[in-house]
Amino acid sequence: MFKKFASDALGLSDIGTIISPADYDKTDADDYVMHEDNEKIYFLIKTKSDEYCFTNLAVIHVDGVNAVSSKRTLMRYPYSQNKISNVVLETAGKIDMDVEIKFRLGDIPFDIDVRKDQIEQLKDLYKSLLRIAEITHDNAIYIDMASQSAEKAASILHYTRTEEKQLAATYKELMDTGFQWLSSVRDQYHTKDFGSVFEKYINN
Repeated sequence: MFKKFASDALGLSDIGTIISPADYDKTDADDYVMHEDNEKIYFLIKTKSDEYCFTNLAVIHVDGVNAVSSKRTLMRYPYSQNKISNVVLETAGKIDMDVEIKFRLGDIPFDIDVRKDQIEQLKDLYKSLLRIAEITHDNAIYIDMASQSAEKAASILHYTRTEEKQLAATYKELMDTGFQWLSSVRDQYHTKDFGSVFEKYINN
């Protein structure tokens, strides 16, 4: 009991190791990366029971349940569907053997312990996640502003004094144009691939 308590207190219970790119193909997570769609691993943390794989398109979590079980549960969190927020990096105290990176993917909280001597590499992941969070936050604002502009234009037209037949034709033309415009805005600001962010911050 005392050994377990001491292990938990020191952060030794399930400390993760940052895996070298040369060893990505030896991990379970690599089997679930969509290489066919140009998905690429940029960062991978492996603990006794879990793997946390950060690609240009998603976070892949291979949940091992516990260290002695061979059972695996795979969860995939695309950045385009799961907003990153609350990114926190906790450095180690004097007696700690690990550092922690915390963040949320949508409503799911993550708290990953990593070896203390790998803090410099973990800082790169921290900066990458922060930047992705900023980009997705700004993109959501732009898309919302575009939607509000289209709704306002339609509202103004509704109250314009125009013959009913002409109004219907104008309204249809406005909606068609607005839909195409909103689609182009969404394509521009609904980012799915964050490879450029990882390329900028990882190992730089």
